[in-house]
Amino acid sequence: MVGVTQEAAGSGSIAQVQEGMRVYDSAGADLGEVVEVKLGDPLAVTEEGQLIGEPRGLLGVVLDPAANEPHVPGELAQGLLREGYIKIHHGGLRRHTWYAPARAVSAVDGDTVRLSVAKDRLLPEQ
Repeated sequence: MVGVTQEAAGSGSIAQVQEGMRVYDSAGADLGEVVEVKLGDPLAVTEEGQLIGEPRGLLGVVLDPAANEPHVPGELAQGLLREGYIKIHHGGLRRHTWYAPARAVSAVDGDTVRLSVAKDRLLPEQ
């Protein structure tokens, strides 16, 4: 990737994000790396009752563990699916996984993602 901030028209900076990139919050704290990128789909969940994470049986979960992403409460998950998100994982002694909505991705520069919010404003995985 070129070391220049890139803004994609329509989808914002999230369109430039790739798995493995380092993520920093608005205060410059290293949050870890991107483990999933999901571009938004305004029709992903409708008010007519389409459900997220419908039971698919044990085999479906084993074959595709990401099928029930994002792992956050219902309404928050619906919002993330509509808007798009990145999933961030920080390993080490204190492992954490967060979801950042697409609007929180302020810039992509080289292999670095910068967020416009502090880590305490991100959604923790549940």
